[in-house]
Amino acid sequence: MGFQDTPEEWQVTSTVTPFTGKKTSVRTDDVVMPDGTVARRDYQVHPGSVAVLAIDEENRVLVLRQYRHPVRHKLWEIPAGLLDIPGENPLHAAQRELYEEAHVKAEEWRVLTDIYTTPGGSDEAVRVFLARNLSEAEGERYAVSEEEADMEQARVPLTELVRGVLAGDLHNSCLVVGVLALTATLAGEGVDSLRPAEAPWPARPFEA
Repeated sequence: MGFQDTPEEWQVTSTVTPFTGKKTSVRTDDVVMPDGTVARRDYQVHPGSVAVLAIDEENRVLVLRQYRHPVRHKLWEIPAGLLDIPGENPLHAAQRELYEEAHVKAEEWRVLTDIYTTPGGSDEAVRVFLARNLSEAEGERYAVSEEEADMEQARVPLTELVRGVLAGDLHNSCLVVGVLALTATLAGEGVDSLRPAEAPWPARPFEA
């Protein structure tokens, strides 16, 4: 087994969905605890997401700056998006997001890491991909709207992003996890040790 997370599901005696929004909902479960008591747990039900750490031949990471209303900040992030279609192949979703948000395509893809963003309050699962061998996408740019209409784009050296993370200047979870995971990979066994882009993802099963 090794040192790893393991699936487990405690008994739920009742469940309701008091709120359903455009993209997510809130669920309330009554869960039986190990001592036999029942505790109520509220959490966000989320379709899942993908994120892309796209790095060019100069070791610069493609980042986007976007307003995030819940935290009242403009955050530097890596391209990311929802798994809008149940069972959608996450690689296809990641390629779509890279095209739509940055008008970029990549020839080499790997799974960098899989995370639960806030497992105490949401079931959101994110697969973070590493994308290399970048080039501009063909055709017209994707039409953006709402917060994305104000989005900025930059390419920043990986080492500079790591410094920003450790200094407390950068806060987006996918960016933080992505740049630190890639730095550890490059200092360790290298990119070829990463999982292939179509690796299974038990948190969000998909058709290959």
